[in-house]
Amino acid sequence: MKSEPAESGYHISKKYSYYVFALLFLLYMFDYIDRMVIASLFPFLKSDWGLTDTQCCLLVAAVSWSIVAFTFPVSVAVDRWSRKKCIGIMAVLWSLATAACAFTTNFFQLFVSRVFIGLGEAGYAPGGTAMISALFPEEKRAKVMGIWNASIPLGAALGVALGGIIAERFGWRHAFGLVALPGLLVAVLFFWVKDYKNVDLIRTSGPSDRPEAQTSLRFADIAREFLQTRSLILTYLGFAGNLFATAALLAWLPTYFHRMQGLSVSEAGTKGGLVMLMAIVGAPLGGFLADRWYQVDPRGRLRFASLVSSLAFVAFLSAFSMPGHASAFPIMCLGGVMAAAFVPAAAAVTQDVVHPGLRAVSYSLCVIVQQVLGTALGPIFVGVISDHYGIGAAFLVLPFSFVVAATFYFLGSFYYERDLEKVERVTLVFEQ
Repeated sequence: MKSEPAESGYHISKKYSYYVFALLFLLYMFDYIDRMVIASLFPFLKSDWGLTDTQCCLLVAAVSWSIVAFTFPVSVAVDRWSRKKCIGIMAVLWSLATAACAFTTNFFQLFVSRVFIGLGEAGYAPGGTAMISALFPEEKRAKVMGIWNASIPLGAALGVALGGIIAERFGWRHAFGLVALPGLLVAVLFFWVKDYKNVDLIRTSGPSDRPEAQTSLRFADIAREFLQTRSLILTYLGFAGNLFATAALLAWLPTYFHRMQGLSVSEAGTKGGLVMLMAIVGAPLGGFLADRWYQVDPRGRLRFASLVSSLAFVAFLSAFSMPGHASAFPIMCLGGVMAAAFVPAAAAVTQDVVHPGLRAVSYSLCVIVQQVLGTALGPIFVGVISDHYGIGAAFLVLPFSFVVAATFYFLGSFYYERDLEKVERVTLVFEQ
């Protein structure tokens, strides 16, 4: 594609920026289709191979564990080598690994294939976040990330739906093979997009035109930079607080509706899915509103994340306090919107307050914190409370995790401007 003159605030043409964004959106959507397609195949795997529920859960967990294990080293390659090459290779890898699932003959082979899906996906969120941060002006960063993150619930919903439809008509093996193909095609296209040149990791003290004022950042310097950026650390912890609750809701809402309202398994699953599918509205809306607030007050992104996390707490606590009331479900859906609205604002902060050459690393650290302290613990917390006091009691306690997240974001907002001032201002240059 022929390059056009860059417009105000863009390092490359606006039209081309949105072309690359469209590819990134499709890849994220196919990422979650490939990740979640297995959820609808459990009955077929249990029937054919005699798998237990625990083994089925391990097939889902394999992807998350692999992402946690590999996201940091892969993100270093993203920042220091090439965004487009890393993203292209990762997308090819997770697509081929998904296709390989169709040829497995036992649990171990399928588990290993799922691990390789996670390895392929490990650096995609950090790499894609870094690309978007470079392609679009800073004042539009949250809005674009909001639209990008809407691909997650869309992909997850399509993965579960397509898996069941294809498996019933053609067999479960075809479900893996067919959903792998579109991502592979988009991955190949991504190798030809324009990427920005790597940014030197330097610190400038004094006039920038003096060579002696510039020093290269070593690993210890980089680690210190991250640890001393308080708004960044508090944003990581806020992410974990939000995902502690949303991961638990995603895992347990169908069971909640089944037990508390006596719905059938299919009805409960559909109802629970609708609540979490509200992220398709929440993520883009949150990005738009966060950027509007940011233009008035630089602290607006973190203040917005704090506000919507607080509103999610109010909505879910109100709904779970009256499980049989007619208004409970609409209030839950509103909570689903609020629970996703924080993402673009908080994700933008992970890019705002770090050196441009460390943006993928910054988001990879966020992924690790949110997975270890949030996604991994939330469902277990609900299970333990439910075993002792019932699932209704567990869901009354769960929303307080949103309060914890809101507190971290609000505290982080007081350090944001100071942290932003410390960031090296680097002009990104895209290849021609």
